Amino acid sequence: MNRTSFVTHLEGAIDGTEIPARTLQTVHADRPIWVRYDLDAVREAVKPSDFASRESSMWRYRELLPFEDPAKIISLGEGMTPLLHCPSLGSHLGVENLWIKDESQLPTGSFKARGLSMAVTMAAHFDIDKVAIPTAGNAGGALAAYAARAGMHAYVFMPSDTPVVNQFEAAQFGANVFLVDGLITDCGALIKAGRDHIGWFDFSTLKEPYRIEGKKTMGLEIAEQSGWVLPDVIVYPTGGGTGLIGMWKAFRELRELGWLATDTMPRMVAVQSTGCCPVVRAFESGEKFCSFFENAATIAKGLRVPAAVGDFMILDAIRESGGTAVAVEESRLRSWMKTSASLTGISIGPETAACTGAVEYLRNQSWIQPGERVVVFNCGALQKNVELFERDLPVLDPGEVVDWDAISEGV
Repeated sequence: MNRTSFVTHLEGAIDGTEIPARTLQTVHADRPIWVRYDLDAVREAVKPSDFASRESSMWRYRELLPFEDPAKIISLGEGMTPLLHCPSLGSHLGVENLWIKDESQLPTGSFKARGLSMAVTMAAHFDIDKVAIPTAGNAGGALAAYAARAGMHAYVFMPSDTPVVNQFEAAQFGANVFLVDGLITDCGALIKAGRDHIGWFDFSTLKEPYRIEGKKTMGLEIAEQSGWVLPDVIVYPTGGGTGLIGMWKAFRELRELGWLATDTMPRMVAVQSTGCCPVVRAFESGEKFCSFFENAATIAKGLRVPAAVGDFMILDAIRESGGTAVAVEESRLRSWMKTSASLTGISIGPETAACTGAVEYLRNQSWIQPGERVVVFNCGALQKNVELFERDLPVLDPGEVVDWDAISEGV
């Protein structure tokens, strides 16, 4: 009989405490938990060339994922998003070898599908039927969708100024949606307060071990799509930071497995806005943990996370990789959105626009060198942010003479 799970144990990220696998866990010492695998057994069971013949989804990497029963996977077909060469945007930024990993093509239009699919799958394994999440937007829609798929009751708490598409999609998927006059941290506090009253499981970022494992598949896909040669630089919009943490975990596991074609590991870049940049401040000051960022305000709602429970994990990944953290000008996000989308044809939202600004800055500082392969993550679709569209489109009257010269000039 084929082995279905290679998980050996769980591990407290803050102190290395070993925790039994296959037991319901939230956090250890109020900090996140790692999932650990028998990588020697994984190496014996599968080789990189085996993945090409499998389903085109994140579940193709099953030996490096925590689920046990393939029949109980809660999936909407997530994973294997395209890695797209973007020469026009690259030329504009002075980075000729620029690529975008387009997560906007996932179910519910964002990278949150990966983590929530995995977390809901594991919640179903533990017979959880009520789940709750604080969200800046996309995570709430994703949880609502996967909870609906699993037949669970979902409770979604989001700041009242969360993009309206996120509000509507979560409600449309059948979740109980509540708007909160505050930030995502206030939403999280309400979920904690209501846990004993309602009996839901808290799906806050990194408050359970398995969302990291779903996000980890972004790194596994990049490796496979790149012939097991990792990029020089990965530029990632960072709020709660699960994706950056997950990818660095994936790269370390791949290196230990011996599957990488070279020893080169990517330099990880955490990107934030000047309107909310606790990770950047902690990185620049050499701190292990972040301080709460007061008065957080940015149109990139996914970056408006003033405190992250996995802050030290983000900072560790940046430092171990030789990477950096960059805060870009909030006032330029709309401009970078337009430039990025118009030069790539990719549905780029404000979080990824911040990455465009970061690449521009890092190239100007010569931190990114000519010829280096740079991968930017597009974590969510442009159309999830309809409030940010401000252009007044011209209206033509078919009964009047058309000014074709003006049309030719794009007026």
